[in-house]
Amino acid sequence: MSRPVIGISTYQDQARWGVWEMPAVLLPAGYPRLVRAAGGLAVLLPPDDAEDAARDTVAALDGLVIAGGADVEPARYGAVADPRTGPPARERDAWELALIRAAVEQEVPLLGICRGMQLLNVALGGTLVQHLEDHTGGLGVFGSHPVVPVPGTAYADAVPETAMVPAYHHQAVDRLGGGLVASAHAPDGTVEAVELPGRASLVLGVQWHPEMGEDTRVMAALVRAAGERSRSPRTPGRRSPAPRTPVS
Repeated sequence: MSRPVIGISTYQDQARWGVWEMPAVLLPAGYPRLVRAAGGLAVLLPPDDAEDAARDTVAALDGLVIAGGADVEPARYGAVADPRTGPPARERDAWELALIRAAVEQEVPLLGICRGMQLLNVALGGTLVQHLEDHTGGLGVFGSHPVVPVPGTAYADAVPETAMVPAYHHQAVDRLGGGLVASAHAPDGTVEAVELPGRASLVLGVQWHPEMGEDTRVMAALVRAAGERSRSPRTPGRRSPAPRTPVS
């Protein structure tokens, strides 16, 4: 049986290797490594601003991961930038928001990681807390803290106990986007996971970085959902034409 194809969003940045320094499409290696460990086939999705690029890209996938990274531009959710919010990454915001909306429309299983969870919330009309303390281990160092699941959620089905997770973030969900529910919390009350219940396919976001740890269960939930979707008689196959109905 073939492995489910899991696309992971990437971003363009200046990079250096060997004698070269030039723009490159980047993604930390932990993401594809985690997809492989969970039983999926990882493919990297470079930014593409062509019309329908996100729709057509998602139509070719069994599942989608939106990776962590830069702060979401506050203008995306109608806020003024806090002085502690990082510089905008407008091209990345546009690409990944388009991927999220396409995945929700097409019912392709989706996992948002850190920034990816925050973008999922913004895509569905939610807002963000622009700064909080003590969710990193210091500048450039991952911290660790417990996450408590909400019983009866898809996240709790995957990870039923309180778990220590690798974390590096200073922004978080404030007002939940339409239809989203919180499915895990940190001890300080920060929303650590969100999901969209009542869907044919999994839509889940986590605030931490599972790709920096050894626990594959969150990614395995996505890969499992992607495999079920690819085998479902309700879907002709991942390369079938995608619907164009907009997300409300």
